[in-house]
Amino acid sequence: MSFLIDGLQYANWSEKIFRQMREGGVDAVHVTITYHETFRETVLIIEQWNRWFEKHPDLIFQGRTAADVQLARDTGRTAIFFGSQNPSCIEDDIGLVEVMHTLGLRFMQLTYNNQSLLASGCYEDEDTGLTRMGRAVVSEMNRVGMVVDMSHSGERSTLQAIEHSTRPIAVTHANPSSWHMALRNKSDDLLRALGECGGFLGLSTYPHHLDGGSACTLQSWCDMAALAVDLVGPTGVGIGTDLCQDQPDSIVEWMRVGRWTKAIDYGEGSAANAGFPAMPDWFHDNRDLAGLRTGLRAAGLDETTIDGVMGNNWHAFFESSFGAQTARPVTLDRAAE
Repeated sequence: MSFLIDGLQYANWSEKIFRQMREGGVDAVHVTITYHETFRETVLIIEQWNRWFEKHPDLIFQGRTAADVQLARDTGRTAIFFGSQNPSCIEDDIGLVEVMHTLGLRFMQLTYNNQSLLASGCYEDEDTGLTRMGRAVVSEMNRVGMVVDMSHSGERSTLQAIEHSTRPIAVTHANPSSWHMALRNKSDDLLRALGECGGFLGLSTYPHHLDGGSACTLQSWCDMAALAVDLVGPTGVGIGTDLCQDQPDSIVEWMRVGRWTKAIDYGEGSAANAGFPAMPDWFHDNRDLAGLRTGLRAAGLDETTIDGVMGNNWHAFFESSFGAQTARPVTLDRAAE
């Protein structure tokens, strides 16, 4: 049987959710531990996770390598891999990339919707691509074994990350924009480029990313998954639900606004729908993940491809992504003197 891996969740974590992971047979989850938090604030969140690991050792443990996915399967637990949806946790210090990796961070987005010190977000009017610091940080992430995640980044920035990175990058939670147009979803051309570089796409179940929103059907989502396989390739697609289970609506404000504005940014929602939208009726929590297999069969995918999408592809990506590599010199652009 294939592994069952979710490539992105940001839930309001609790014993109830950890038990649902086990009821659903989920082997590993990439969890967002930080958005706009500073380094010190992120460390405090890691301290909270350490308490959960101590309190629920029969349910969860911290994952650091791909081998931990097999360990989770063998011991009936779920491996938790840390990720950040913004580079705020490294502040303006490239040395904190390695520090965060040592603490267990395995994914980091270069942007969260807005321009950052590293790249342009998908909500900016102009996508200026990777910055000088962005190129240096990508190289450092490559060196230590931290995945470059471009889920909330603009198209030019993402294409430049693909080009600059010496290791395949990921879009952990988004869908093809040709299926549903959303600022976060990715163009067919970008997804083809992602596949050509060996990169990875995690397919989202978040309603703002779905054709029909909360009313999206399982068959429509699985037909979209088949489209993604055609665009990226059968070994480069998995699940990245973006599940925000049990979060209060106030968390949406923190995700979208952080500290960068005094106004309310409704993002992909509207003033009438400023909170979390209702999930589609076929996916509410981790117990529903395994049921996606039936829909993928109905969409015409073969069993090997389905096994890949359900988790084997993520596992292989973890194996090639989390280990350190020999550093290569970083050349900084500067005008001729």
